[in-house]
Amino acid sequence: MKAVRYFLAAFLGLFFIAGLPPEFGRETNFFQGYVIPQPVIRVGLITGLKQATITASSGMKIYEVGREYHLLAEDADEVVIKVDKEKLTEKFVLLIAQTRDKQEAELLAADLSQKLIGRVVIEEKPEPSGPVYLIKYGEFLTRGQALDSIHQLEKFGYKDVWIIRESISLPEPNNVWLQIDHRLLSLNKEADLYFIPSFAQSFLSLNGKSYRGIFLLKNTTRGLSLVNILNLEDYLKGVVPLELSPTTFNALEALKAQAVAARTYALKNLGRNNHLGFDLTDTQSSQVYGGMSAEHPLSNQAVEETAGEVIVYRGELIDALYTSTCGGMTEDSENVFSGNPVPYLKSTACVYEKQPEWTLETNREYSSAWIKGRDILTEVFPLLATGIIYYENKAGFFDEPISGREVADSLKRILGFKKLNQTTFKVDGLNNKNTLDFISLSQVIVEFFGWQEKATHFVLESEVKYLLKDSPQFKELTEPEMKALAYLLQSGVFPSYLREDDLRRPVSRAEFAYVLKKCLSWLDDLYHQGTFIARKDNFIEVLDKDDKRLLIMPIASYLLRKIEEGTFPARKLTLLGGESLRWIEKDGVVQLLEVNYPPNTNLLDRNSRYNRWTVRVSREELERNIQKYYPEVGRLIDLKVGRRGKSNRVAELQIIGEKSRVTVQGLKIKWVLNLKDTLFFIDREYDQNQQLSHFVFTGRGWGHGVGLCQVGAYGMAIAGANYKDILKHYYKDVKIEKVQ
Repeated sequence: MKAVRYFLAAFLGLFFIAGLPPEFGRETNFFQGYVIPQPVIRVGLITGLKQATITASSGMKIYEVGREYHLLAEDADEVVIKVDKEKLTEKFVLLIAQTRDKQEAELLAADLSQKLIGRVVIEEKPEPSGPVYLIKYGEFLTRGQALDSIHQLEKFGYKDVWIIRESISLPEPNNVWLQIDHRLLSLNKEADLYFIPSFAQSFLSLNGKSYRGIFLLKNTTRGLSLVNILNLEDYLKGVVPLELSPTTFNALEALKAQAVAARTYALKNLGRNNHLGFDLTDTQSSQVYGGMSAEHPLSNQAVEETAGEVIVYRGELIDALYTSTCGGMTEDSENVFSGNPVPYLKSTACVYEKQPEWTLETNREYSSAWIKGRDILTEVFPLLATGIIYYENKAGFFDEPISGREVADSLKRILGFKKLNQTTFKVDGLNNKNTLDFISLSQVIVEFFGWQEKATHFVLESEVKYLLKDSPQFKELTEPEMKALAYLLQSGVFPSYLREDDLRRPVSRAEFAYVLKKCLSWLDDLYHQGTFIARKDNFIEVLDKDDKRLLIMPIASYLLRKIEEGTFPARKLTLLGGESLRWIEKDGVVQLLEVNYPPNTNLLDRNSRYNRWTVRVSREELERNIQKYYPEVGRLIDLKVGRRGKSNRVAELQIIGEKSRVTVQGLKIKWVLNLKDTLFFIDREYDQNQQLSHFVFTGRGWGHGVGLCQVGAYGMAIAGANYKDILKHYYKDVKIEKVQ
C-alpha cells in the first residue's frame, strides 16, 4: 500500500506542473509507459459534465486513481459517461440465445466474443428438467442503446434477440455511471479517471471529435471536468486553424504569427483554471481549440516551423492578446480592459509601410450585349473568353441576327469541352440558314443537348398553355414546338419576355449568347478560385487553394471588377494583394479574370467582412439588452459617448435612462449594446411624432481590438512581410525567442 502511495504521489506530481517554468523537448512518462513531451497543457473540454461518449481509434486503458488505483479496462473501445440525479435501479441486457447444451453455449459465446465489443457471458439457469444456459451480452443504460446493439447483431445473422431488464443493487449507490464496452460501473466521487490510448499512434475521441494526448475525468467544485492533457505543440495544431482559418486566410507567414502568439498566450496562462483541474478552456474565453478534428496541413506547418518560439518583453512572456479585425487601428489595452497601461499593447495603425501596388490592364475593347434593355455582356464573358461564341469588336455586333453557321460553330466548340447526353443531331445542317427564329432555335437546343424526353414529359399540358397562350404564334405551333418552347421557358433557358414576343423574328447574337450561357451550367467548372498575391512581369502570382502558382497574363485577357454594386467589365485593375479571384485559364494562360474588390481602403484588414458594418436596432430592443445588465436605468432615453481611445473606440459610454444614468467602460460596452466591437458611431432615427425610434451604429472591427489583428496579419503576409515582422508591428518593442 505504501508503494502505491509513493507511486501515485510521483505520478500526480508529473501531471500538475503548471507552476513550473516550461521546458521543451524533455519527455515525461505519465502513466503506464505513455509518453507526452513537455511542456504539457491541460485543456478543459467540458465542465459540469452530464453525459459524454469517449471512443478510441485503437483501444484505450482506463484507470481509476484515488486512494488506490485500479485498471478498469485494458483495451476498451467505448465509454459512455452519464450523471444521473437519481439512483440507477435497473439496466438493460440482451438475451441472444439459450440452450441446454453447455458446449454449444460456450462455442456460441466464443464466436460472439470475436465479433462484438465487450463481454459475452453465459448464465446457468436451473430448471427441474436440467440447467438452461443463457447467452447474454451487454449492460446498457437505456433501451435505445440496447436496440442499437440488436441492429449490429442482426448483421451477424442473430434475429431473435430479446431485451431484458435487470435490477441493480450496489453497496454504495452513486450518481456517476460508466458504460465501458457495454459494461456498467459506478464511479467513486473521490477518484479521478484517466483514459489513455493503448498505442502511442492512436487517439481518443469525445462525442465524435478526435484529440491527441489523454483524457482526465476529475470531480471539481463545478461538477465533473473532462480534461485533455497533451503536449503544447500538439495543442496549438488544434488552436491555430480555428483562430485564423487556413482555408480563408491561407498565407503561411500569417499562420506562423498566429502560432507564436497562441503559444505565448498558452504558456503565459498555464494554471489559470487550476481550481477546475485544467489550464485553459477550449472556447473564446481562452483560445478556441478543436483537437485533431480541426487540424489543417498549412496551420500544422506553421506550428512546426515556429516550434518553441514565443514573444517576450524585457525577458518576460507577453500577454499575447489578439483580435479578429481591428477596423484599421488597434487600441491601447487600458481603454478596453481595466488595469494599468501595458507597454507592448499600444494603439497601432493597421497599415503596412511597404505595401506594394500592382496594375493589370487589357487592350480589349468591350461592346454591349443588350436584351430588352439589359446589358448581359458580363454574364456571357465565359463564352467569349473560351471562344465558344465568335466575337467582333464593333458597334451593334450583338444586336445583329445570328446566322446558322455561327450557331453551328458555337455548338461544335462546346463539344470540345463536354458532351451532354447522346445525340445524333447534325450541326452542319444549320450552315445554309441565314437566320434562326426562336421556334427553330428551341428545336436545335432540345435536340443538340438530348432533352427530347424532358421537353415531352417534364412540362404539364396546363403549364404549356399557361406559358404560351399570350404568344402571337400560339395557334399555329405544332405540339413538339409547343413542348420544346414551354420546357425552355419554364427552365429559364429562354428569357421570359418571349412568352408575349414574336417567336418568328430572328434571334440576335445577344439572345443566342444568353440562351447558350443558361444551357451550359457546367461553365462554372472551368473557373479556378484563389487569392491574388503579386504581379511579376507578364505573370500574376496567385494562391490556388493552398498552392502558389504563376499564370501568364496576356494583354488581351477579359477583366471583370466585382464590387458591391455588381460585376462590370474593366480595362484596368489596381490591386494591393489579398483580393479574391476567379479565373478561366488554358495551359496556364489567363483567359478571363474576375477580381472581387474589398472596400476602397488600404487598411490591412480590408478583406474582412467586419472592416465596416452597420447595425440598426429599435430603442425598445436595445433597452431590453441594456436592462439585462442595468435594470435600474428604466426606459432608455439616449446614449452619450464620454471618451474615445486612440483608435476612436468608445472607451466610456453614458447610458441615460428615465430612472438613472450609468457609465460603462471598455469592453463591457460591446456586451451591453450587443455590438461586434466598440469602434462605432451613432445615428438616431425619430418617428413622425419626433420620438426616438431607432439607433443606427456604424462601426468597424470585430473583437476587442487589442494586440495582433489577425486579418491584418494576413494582409501583411500577402504584402510580403514575414511572421516576425508581423508580430513586431502589432506588439511594440518585443523580441521573438525560442524556449529551449
